[in-house]
Amino acid sequence: MGKPNPPHRMRIVASGLTDVGLQREHNEDSFLVLEEHDLFIVADGMGGHRAGDVASRVATETMAEFFRSTANDDVTWPYHFDTSLSEEENRLLTGIRLANRQIFERSIRSREYHGMGTTMVSALFARHSGKLYIGHVGDSRCYRLREGEVRLMTRDHSLVNDYLLAMPELSEDQKGELPKNVITRALGMQDHVVVDLQCDEPIEGDIYVLCSDGLSGMVPDESILETLSDSTDPEQICRRLIETANHNGGEDNITAVVMRLVADDRPDDEPESEPLDDL
Repeated sequence: MGKPNPPHRMRIVASGLTDVGLQREHNEDSFLVLEEHDLFIVADGMGGHRAGDVASRVATETMAEFFRSTANDDVTWPYHFDTSLSEEENRLLTGIRLANRQIFERSIRSREYHGMGTTMVSALFARHSGKLYIGHVGDSRCYRLREGEVRLMTRDHSLVNDYLLAMPELSEDQKGELPKNVITRALGMQDHVVVDLQCDEPIEGDIYVLCSDGLSGMVPDESILETLSDSTDPEQICRRLIETANHNGGEDNITAVVMRLVADDRPDDEPESEPLDDL
């Protein structure tokens, strides 16, 4: 196995793609690829009358604005800087909390947006340390391909998982009776949100996938492994994953952001790529 300690500077090459799927009228997913700040996000909105679209878009736009406006700072205002976390973890956590507040406040101000919310999975890469920080709320996921193995990096905040955590002795029949697709956390539901944070140490060649449940619910892990193993081009991987999800039924909106770790041999003054989102 590769040693998770980068021997030289790395960067991320990334692409994102979203699709309405085959059974929904509107796309309530959003994504963001902000390479100049090494920030990557997938958000899956919920709420009637297209409020989910608003929630997911507010989430990605709030995060992007926070990172752009506080570039090169360790700003976490209006939240306390947690000294037990790294600067990157604090910034990622602050951005998610700000997004939660924006969605929650809009939902209580406007009747048409009442009850809207969104899941989110986000990744922030720190080039100076070579570490990748992952923050998530809900059931949008992060996968990692390393040396021929796919690993799920996040744990869904779902009713099923809560039951299994509290009652691990449940039989397979009992597990089959548990309600599916019920999430227990989302941005915008309350004025405070609990975010799961973790740190990973990528090595050159690693591929990460952020995705909504419209992809993970339609594409089994072995198909994800096959797709990631067949290509190293993030844009092509996104297209193939979405094609597979639609081929398997396309029951929900489908969104993927794919990131690949490569050696950073560019001059320091070379400009970054333009940001991508789902516009």
